Amino acid sequence: MFGSDFMTITDEDGTEYELEVLTTVEYGGYSYLAVIPAGNEEETLPAVSILKSEEDEDGEPLLCEVTDEEELQAVNDLIMAELYPEE
Repeated sequence: MFGSDFMTITDEDGTEYELEVLTTVEYGGYSYLAVIPAGNEEETLPAVSILKSEEDEDGEPLLCEVTDEEELQAVNDLIMAELYPEE
């Protein structure tokens, strides 16, 4: 509503990445985020990644790659409907 949301994530090797969150959708009791690298100044469109929000054993949020093709397709359809509702 007031602009883009940004987040910084750290991978298992300690490398930090700043991401722009395009949208968040709910599916099957989980939240999914559509993200792109922040500060993309290239003329080509950045690749959109879909991350699943889960909780680790301590209840802390953990973002994971979606590996199930059916789940990925269903979430992608929801994200596309959210980003492009008139199409």
